[in-house]
Amino acid sequence: MKTINKNTLFIACCLALTVTAMTFAIRAGILTQLSQDFILTDTELGWINAMAFLGFPVATMFGGLLYNLLGAKKLVMIAFVGHIVGLLLTISADGFWTLLISTFCIGFANGAVEAGCNPLIADMYHKNQTTMLNRFHVWFPGGIVIGALISKLFTDVGIGWQMQIAVMLIPTLIYGFLMFRHQFPESDNIETSTATNIKGLFSPLFLFMAFCMTLTATSELGTQQWIERILGASGASPMLIMAMITGVMAVGRYFAGPLVHRLNPSGVLLASAIITTIGIYAMSFATGGAVYVCALIFAIGVTYFWPTMIGFVAENIPQSGALGMSIMGGAGMFAVSMWNPIIGQWIDEARQTALATNPDPQLAELVAGQAALSNLSIFPIILIAAFAGLTLYMRKRKTIA
Repeated sequence: MKTINKNTLFIACCLALTVTAMTFAIRAGILTQLSQDFILTDTELGWINAMAFLGFPVATMFGGLLYNLLGAKKLVMIAFVGHIVGLLLTISADGFWTLLISTFCIGFANGAVEAGCNPLIADMYHKNQTTMLNRFHVWFPGGIVIGALISKLFTDVGIGWQMQIAVMLIPTLIYGFLMFRHQFPESDNIETSTATNIKGLFSPLFLFMAFCMTLTATSELGTQQWIERILGASGASPMLIMAMITGVMAVGRYFAGPLVHRLNPSGVLLASAIITTIGIYAMSFATGGAVYVCALIFAIGVTYFWPTMIGFVAENIPQSGALGMSIMGGAGMFAVSMWNPIIGQWIDEARQTALATNPDPQLAELVAGQAALSNLSIFPIILIAAFAGLTLYMRKRKTIA
Protein backbone atom coordinates (compact mmCIF):
# COMPACT_ATOMS: atom_id res chain seq x y z
CA MET A 1 0.00 0.00 0.00
CA LYS A 2 1.30 3.44 -0.92
CA THR A 3 1.72 5.81 2.02
CA ILE A 4 2.66 9.46 2.45
CA ASN A 5 6.04 9.73 4.14
CA LYS A 6 7.64 13.18 3.93
CA ASN A 7 11.07 11.96 4.98
CA THR A 8 11.15 9.18 2.37
CA LEU A 9 9.99 11.58 -0.34
CA PHE A 10 12.69 14.03 0.73
CA ILE A 11 15.30 11.26 0.43
CA ALA A 12 13.99 10.33 -3.03
CA CYS A 13 14.21 13.98 -4.10
CA CYS A 14 17.79 14.12 -2.79
CA LEU A 15 18.68 10.99 -4.79
CA ALA A 16 17.17 12.50 -7.94
CA LEU A 17 19.23 15.66 -7.41
CA THR A 18 22.31 13.50 -6.80
CA VAL A 19 21.87 11.97 -10.26
CA THR A 20 21.45 15.46 -11.69
CA ALA A 21 24.72 16.53 -10.09
CA MET A 22 26.59 13.40 -11.15
CA THR A 23 25.70 14.14 -14.78
CA PHE A 24 27.47 17.51 -14.45
CA ALA A 25 30.56 16.11 -12.70
CA ILE A 26 31.08 13.07 -14.87
CA ARG A 27 30.46 15.03 -18.08
CA ALA A 28 33.09 17.56 -16.92
CA GLY A 29 35.48 14.68 -16.20
CA ILE A 30 35.13 13.01 -19.60
CA LEU A 31 35.37 16.08 -21.84
CA THR A 32 38.96 15.30 -22.83
CA GLN A 33 38.05 11.68 -23.62
CA LEU A 34 35.10 12.82 -25.74
CA SER A 35 37.34 15.32 -27.51
CA GLN A 36 39.85 12.59 -28.35
CA ASP A 37 37.37 9.84 -29.27
CA PHE A 38 35.19 11.99 -31.52
CA ILE A 39 37.75 14.62 -32.63
CA LEU A 40 35.84 17.54 -31.10
CA THR A 41 37.01 21.14 -30.60
CA ASP A 42 36.35 23.01 -27.35
CA THR A 43 33.70 25.04 -29.17
CA GLU A 44 31.92 21.79 -30.15
CA LEU A 45 32.26 20.53 -26.57
CA GLY A 46 30.71 23.83 -25.54
CA TRP A 47 27.65 23.14 -27.68
CA ILE A 48 27.33 19.65 -26.20
CA ASN A 49 27.53 21.11 -22.68
CA ALA A 50 25.01 23.76 -23.71
CA MET A 51 22.39 21.12 -24.47
CA ALA A 52 22.38 19.99 -20.83
CA PHE A 53 21.85 23.54 -19.68
CA LEU A 54 19.27 24.21 -22.42
CA GLY A 55 17.21 21.08 -21.74
CA PHE A 56 17.01 22.14 -18.10
CA PRO A 57 15.13 25.46 -18.60
CA VAL A 58 12.85 23.90 -21.22
CA ALA A 59 11.77 21.34 -18.59
CA THR A 60 11.46 23.87 -15.78
CA MET A 61 9.43 26.25 -17.92
CA PHE A 62 6.89 23.61 -18.94
CA GLY A 63 7.10 21.87 -15.57
CA GLY A 64 6.43 25.11 -13.73
CA LEU A 65 3.46 25.94 -15.93
CA LEU A 66 2.01 22.43 -15.59
CA TYR A 67 2.89 21.79 -11.93
CA ASN A 68 -0.57 22.76 -10.68
CA LEU A 69 -2.11 20.34 -13.20
CA LEU A 70 0.34 17.42 -13.09
CA GLY A 71 1.69 17.61 -9.56
CA ALA A 72 5.16 16.77 -8.31
CA LYS A 73 4.98 12.99 -8.78
CA LYS A 74 4.34 13.05 -12.54
CA LEU A 75 7.10 15.60 -13.05
CA VAL A 76 9.59 13.44 -11.17
CA MET A 77 8.49 10.41 -13.19
CA ILE A 78 9.18 12.41 -16.35
CA ALA A 79 12.64 13.10 -14.92
CA PHE A 80 13.16 9.38 -14.28
CA VAL A 81 12.32 8.45 -17.88
CA GLY A 82 14.49 11.30 -19.19
CA HIS A 83 17.48 10.17 -17.15
CA ILE A 84 17.16 6.55 -18.30
CA VAL A 85 16.78 7.51 -21.97
CA GLY A 86 19.50 10.17 -21.89
CA LEU A 87 22.07 8.00 -20.14
CA LEU A 88 21.49 5.04 -22.47
CA LEU A 89 21.70 7.29 -25.55
CA THR A 90 24.95 8.80 -24.27
CA ILE A 91 26.50 5.37 -23.72
CA SER A 92 25.66 4.41 -27.33
CA ALA A 93 26.62 7.80 -28.87
CA ASP A 94 28.74 7.71 -32.03
CA GLY A 95 29.56 11.39 -32.58
CA PHE A 96 28.72 15.06 -32.11
CA TRP A 97 25.01 14.93 -32.98
CA THR A 98 24.13 11.90 -30.88
CA LEU A 99 25.99 13.44 -27.94
CA LEU A 100 24.03 16.65 -28.52
CA ILE A 101 20.65 14.85 -28.43
CA SER A 102 21.46 12.59 -25.47
CA THR A 103 22.82 15.50 -23.44
CA PHE A 104 19.62 17.47 -24.09
CA CYS A 105 17.57 14.53 -22.76
CA ILE A 106 19.66 14.45 -19.58
CA GLY A 107 19.33 18.21 -19.21
CA PHE A 108 15.55 17.95 -19.62
CA ALA A 109 15.44 15.28 -16.90
CA ASN A 110 17.56 17.46 -14.60
CA GLY A 111 15.14 20.35 -15.11
CA ALA A 112 12.15 18.13 -14.36
CA VAL A 113 13.78 17.17 -11.05
CA GLU A 114 14.02 20.84 -10.05
CA ALA A 115 10.51 21.61 -11.31
CA GLY A 116 9.00 18.79 -9.29
CA CYS A 117 11.14 18.69 -6.14
CA ASN A 118 11.65 22.37 -5.23
CA PRO A 119 7.93 23.18 -4.82
CA LEU A 120 7.26 19.78 -3.24
CA ILE A 121 9.84 20.49 -0.52
CA ALA A 122 8.73 24.11 -0.10
CA ASP A 123 5.18 22.82 0.40
CA MET A 124 6.04 19.95 2.76
CA TYR A 125 8.32 22.13 4.91
CA HIS A 126 6.49 25.45 4.49
CA LYS A 127 7.57 26.75 7.91
CA ASN A 128 11.27 26.28 7.15
CA GLN A 129 11.57 26.70 3.39
CA THR A 130 15.01 28.26 2.85
CA THR A 131 16.73 25.93 5.33
CA MET A 132 15.16 22.78 3.86
CA LEU A 133 15.81 23.90 0.28
CA ASN A 134 19.45 24.39 1.27
CA ARG A 135 19.50 20.87 2.74
CA PHE A 136 17.93 19.48 -0.42
CA HIS A 137 20.53 21.29 -2.50
CA VAL A 138 23.28 19.75 -0.36
CA TRP A 139 22.96 16.88 -2.81
CA PHE A 140 23.91 18.92 -5.84
CA PRO A 141 27.46 19.46 -4.57
CA GLY A 142 27.24 16.09 -2.82
CA GLY A 143 26.46 14.39 -6.12
CA ILE A 144 29.26 16.30 -7.82
CA VAL A 145 31.72 15.02 -5.19
CA ILE A 146 30.56 11.47 -5.88
CA GLY A 147 30.67 11.96 -9.65
CA ALA A 148 34.05 13.68 -9.62
CA LEU A 149 35.68 10.96 -7.53
CA ILE A 150 34.14 8.21 -9.68
CA SER A 151 35.33 9.94 -12.85
CA LYS A 152 38.87 10.40 -11.52
CA LEU A 153 39.11 6.82 -10.21
CA PHE A 154 37.76 5.28 -13.42
CA THR A 155 39.95 7.49 -15.62
CA ASP A 156 43.09 6.78 -13.58
CA VAL A 157 42.60 3.00 -13.88
CA GLY A 158 41.74 3.18 -17.56
CA ILE A 159 37.97 2.59 -17.42
CA GLY A 160 36.28 4.31 -20.37
CA TRP A 161 33.75 7.13 -20.30
CA GLN A 162 30.84 4.81 -21.21
CA MET A 163 31.15 2.98 -17.89
CA GLN A 164 31.32 6.28 -16.04
CA ILE A 165 27.97 7.20 -17.57
CA ALA A 166 26.52 3.75 -16.82
CA VAL A 167 27.23 4.11 -13.08
CA MET A 168 24.53 6.80 -12.88
CA LEU A 169 21.83 4.29 -13.81
CA ILE A 170 22.06 2.81 -10.28
CA PRO A 171 20.86 5.85 -8.25
CA THR A 172 18.39 6.63 -11.03
CA LEU A 173 16.67 3.26 -10.60
CA ILE A 174 16.62 3.68 -6.81
CA TYR A 175 14.92 7.10 -6.82
CA GLY A 176 12.47 5.88 -9.46
CA PHE A 177 11.52 2.93 -7.25
CA LEU A 178 10.98 5.17 -4.20
CA MET A 179 8.86 7.63 -6.17
CA PHE A 180 6.65 4.89 -7.62
CA ARG A 181 6.20 3.29 -4.22
CA HIS A 182 5.02 6.32 -2.24
CA GLN A 183 2.01 8.59 -2.45
CA PHE A 184 2.66 12.33 -2.74
CA PRO A 185 0.85 14.91 -0.58
CA GLU A 186 -1.57 17.48 -1.99
CA SER A 187 -0.27 21.03 -2.44
CA ASP A 188 -1.64 22.90 0.58
CA ASN A 189 0.97 25.53 1.39
CA ILE A 190 1.97 27.09 -1.94
CA GLU A 191 -0.03 29.21 -4.35
CA THR A 192 -1.69 26.86 -6.88
CA SER A 193 -3.45 29.40 -9.10
CA THR A 194 -1.49 29.46 -12.35
CA ALA A 195 -2.90 32.91 -13.21
CA THR A 196 -1.64 34.26 -9.88
CA ASN A 197 1.70 32.54 -10.43
CA ILE A 198 2.13 34.17 -13.84
CA LYS A 199 1.22 37.58 -12.43
CA GLY A 200 3.90 37.11 -9.77
CA LEU A 201 6.54 36.57 -12.47
CA PHE A 202 6.10 40.13 -13.68
CA SER A 203 6.73 41.81 -10.34
CA PRO A 204 9.88 44.01 -10.49
CA LEU A 205 11.49 42.06 -7.65
CA PHE A 206 11.03 38.71 -9.42
CA LEU A 207 12.42 40.04 -12.71
CA PHE A 208 15.42 41.45 -10.87
CA MET A 209 16.06 38.13 -9.11
CA ALA A 210 15.70 36.20 -12.38
CA PHE A 211 18.36 38.45 -13.93
CA CYS A 212 20.64 37.87 -10.95
CA MET A 213 20.03 34.12 -11.24
CA THR A 214 21.56 34.15 -14.72
CA LEU A 215 24.75 35.58 -13.21
CA THR A 216 24.92 33.40 -10.08
CA ALA A 217 24.37 30.22 -12.12
CA THR A 218 27.05 31.13 -14.67
CA SER A 219 29.50 32.07 -11.92
CA GLU A 220 28.98 28.68 -10.25
CA LEU A 221 28.23 26.19 -13.03
CA GLY A 222 30.02 27.87 -15.92
CA THR A 223 33.24 27.60 -13.93
CA GLN A 224 32.71 24.06 -12.63
CA GLN A 225 31.58 22.55 -15.94
CA TRP A 226 34.86 23.59 -17.59
CA ILE A 227 37.12 22.88 -14.62
CA GLU A 228 38.89 19.95 -16.28
CA ARG A 229 39.75 22.08 -19.31
CA ILE A 230 40.61 25.36 -17.54
CA LEU A 231 42.69 23.87 -14.70
CA GLY A 232 44.12 20.80 -16.45
CA ALA A 233 47.50 22.48 -17.01
CA SER A 234 47.64 24.40 -13.72
CA GLY A 235 49.62 21.76 -11.83
CA ALA A 236 46.60 20.73 -9.74
CA SER A 237 44.11 17.87 -10.22
CA PRO A 238 40.89 19.33 -11.69
CA MET A 239 38.64 16.51 -10.50
CA LEU A 240 40.08 16.60 -6.98
CA ILE A 241 39.49 20.35 -6.99
CA MET A 242 35.89 19.78 -8.09
CA ALA A 243 35.42 17.21 -5.31
CA MET A 244 36.88 19.66 -2.78
CA ILE A 245 34.73 22.56 -4.00
CA THR A 246 31.54 20.60 -3.92
CA GLY A 247 32.40 18.93 -0.61
CA VAL A 248 32.67 22.36 0.97
CA MET A 249 29.38 23.35 -0.68
CA ALA A 250 27.59 20.27 0.67
CA VAL A 251 28.69 20.91 4.26
CA GLY A 252 27.91 24.63 4.00
CA ARG A 253 24.41 24.03 2.66
CA TYR A 254 23.58 21.45 5.29
CA PHE A 255 24.36 23.95 8.05
CA ALA A 256 22.85 26.92 6.21
CA GLY A 257 20.01 27.57 8.67
CA PRO A 258 21.86 29.65 11.31
CA LEU A 259 23.71 31.66 8.65
CA VAL A 260 20.53 32.49 6.71
CA HIS A 261 18.77 33.58 9.89
CA ARG A 262 21.73 35.70 11.04
CA LEU A 263 22.48 37.52 7.77
CA ASN A 264 19.08 37.09 6.03
CA PRO A 265 18.99 35.83 2.40
CA SER A 266 20.00 39.12 0.72
CA GLY A 267 22.99 39.50 3.06
CA VAL A 268 24.06 35.92 2.33
CA LEU A 269 23.88 36.62 -1.41
CA LEU A 270 25.98 39.79 -1.13
CA ALA A 271 28.69 38.04 0.90
CA SER A 272 28.64 35.15 -1.58
CA ALA A 273 29.18 37.48 -4.55
CA ILE A 274 32.18 39.15 -2.91
CA ILE A 275 33.86 35.86 -1.96
CA THR A 276 33.13 34.28 -5.38
CA THR A 277 34.77 37.22 -7.15
CA ILE A 278 37.91 36.84 -5.06
CA GLY A 279 38.00 33.08 -5.66
CA ILE A 280 37.58 33.13 -9.45
CA TYR A 281 39.98 36.03 -9.95
CA ALA A 282 42.61 34.38 -7.76
CA MET A 283 42.30 31.11 -9.71
CA SER A 284 42.94 33.03 -12.93
CA PHE A 285 46.64 33.41 -12.10
CA ALA A 286 47.29 30.66 -9.52
CA THR A 287 49.31 27.54 -10.27
CA GLY A 288 50.29 24.42 -8.32
CA GLY A 289 49.18 24.15 -4.71
CA ALA A 290 47.85 27.72 -4.68
CA VAL A 291 45.03 26.60 -6.98
CA TYR A 292 43.54 24.52 -4.15
CA VAL A 293 43.46 27.54 -1.82
CA CYS A 294 41.84 29.74 -4.47
CA ALA A 295 39.33 27.01 -5.29
CA LEU A 296 38.42 26.77 -1.60
CA ILE A 297 37.61 30.50 -1.56
CA PHE A 298 35.51 30.03 -4.70
CA ALA A 299 33.67 27.12 -3.07
CA ILE A 300 32.74 29.18 -0.02
CA GLY A 301 31.48 31.90 -2.32
CA VAL A 302 29.16 29.82 -4.51
CA THR A 303 27.86 27.55 -1.74
CA TYR A 304 24.66 29.47 -1.01
CA PHE A 305 23.90 31.00 -4.40
CA TRP A 306 21.41 28.53 -5.91
CA PRO A 307 19.28 27.44 -2.92
CA THR A 308 19.18 30.92 -1.40
CA MET A 309 17.97 32.41 -4.67
CA ILE A 310 15.17 29.81 -4.81
CA GLY A 311 14.38 30.29 -1.12
CA PHE A 312 14.32 34.08 -1.47
CA VAL A 313 11.66 33.82 -4.16
CA ALA A 314 9.63 31.25 -2.19
CA GLU A 315 9.60 33.49 0.89
CA ASN A 316 9.40 36.99 -0.61
CA ILE A 317 7.37 36.38 -3.79
CA PRO A 318 5.06 33.56 -2.64
CA GLN A 319 2.41 34.42 -5.25
CA SER A 320 4.77 33.08 -7.94
CA GLY A 321 4.34 29.57 -6.45
CA ALA A 322 5.93 26.52 -8.07
CA LEU A 323 6.16 28.37 -11.38
CA GLY A 324 8.36 31.06 -9.85
CA MET A 325 10.81 28.54 -8.39
CA SER A 326 10.93 26.66 -11.69
CA ILE A 327 11.49 29.79 -13.76
CA MET A 328 14.31 30.87 -11.45
CA GLY A 329 16.12 27.59 -11.98
CA GLY A 330 15.36 27.70 -15.69
CA ALA A 331 16.70 31.25 -16.05
CA GLY A 332 19.96 30.20 -14.45
CA MET A 333 20.44 27.12 -16.60
CA PHE A 334 19.39 28.89 -19.79
CA ALA A 335 22.06 31.51 -19.18
CA VAL A 336 24.70 28.81 -18.65
CA SER A 337 23.59 27.10 -21.88
CA MET A 338 24.13 30.34 -23.77
CA TRP A 339 27.52 31.02 -22.20
CA ASN A 340 28.93 27.49 -22.60
CA PRO A 341 29.86 27.76 -26.29
CA ILE A 342 31.30 31.21 -25.60
CA ILE A 343 33.46 29.84 -22.78
CA GLY A 344 34.66 27.12 -25.16
CA GLN A 345 35.43 29.80 -27.73
CA TRP A 346 37.38 31.82 -25.15
CA ILE A 347 39.53 28.75 -24.50
CA ASP A 348 40.08 28.02 -28.21
CA GLU A 349 41.00 31.63 -29.03
CA ALA A 350 43.29 32.08 -26.02
CA ARG A 351 45.08 28.83 -26.86
CA GLN A 352 45.68 29.89 -30.47
CA THR A 353 46.96 33.27 -29.36
CA ALA A 354 49.34 31.66 -26.89
CA LEU A 355 50.62 29.15 -29.47
CA ALA A 356 51.30 31.98 -31.89
CA THR A 357 53.86 33.46 -29.48
CA ASN A 358 55.13 30.25 -27.82
CA PRO A 359 54.82 26.74 -29.32
CA ASP A 360 54.71 25.05 -25.90
CA PRO A 361 51.28 23.29 -25.82
CA GLN A 362 51.28 22.92 -22.01
CA LEU A 363 51.84 26.64 -21.54
CA ALA A 364 49.12 27.38 -24.12
CA GLU A 365 46.62 25.27 -22.15
CA LEU A 366 47.52 27.10 -18.93
CA VAL A 367 47.11 30.51 -20.58
CA ALA A 368 43.79 29.48 -22.16
CA GLY A 369 42.36 28.33 -18.83
CA GLN A 370 43.49 31.45 -17.01
CA ALA A 371 41.99 33.69 -19.69
CA ALA A 372 38.63 31.93 -19.37
CA LEU A 373 38.68 32.36 -15.57
CA SER A 374 39.54 36.03 -15.88
CA ASN A 375 36.50 36.54 -18.13
CA LEU A 376 34.26 34.53 -15.78
CA SER A 377 35.16 36.81 -12.84
CA ILE A 378 33.09 39.58 -14.47
CA PHE A 379 29.83 37.82 -13.53
CA PRO A 380 30.22 37.92 -9.73
CA ILE A 381 31.61 41.48 -9.92
CA ILE A 382 28.26 42.59 -11.37
CA LEU A 383 26.48 40.63 -8.64
CA ILE A 384 28.25 42.57 -5.88
CA ALA A 385 26.54 45.77 -7.03
CA ALA A 386 23.22 44.01 -7.64
CA PHE A 387 23.04 42.32 -4.23
CA ALA A 388 24.24 45.44 -2.41
CA GLY A 389 21.22 47.21 -3.90
CA LEU A 390 18.95 44.28 -3.00
CA THR A 391 20.13 44.33 0.62
CA LEU A 392 19.38 48.04 0.94
CA TYR A 393 15.97 47.57 -0.69
CA MET A 394 14.99 44.71 1.61
CA ARG A 395 16.05 46.67 4.71
CA LYS A 396 13.96 49.62 3.58
CA ARG A 397 10.97 47.38 2.82
CA LYS A 398 11.25 45.74 6.23
CA THR A 399 11.40 49.14 7.94
CA ILE A 400 8.28 50.34 6.10
CA ALA A 401 6.43 47.12 6.93
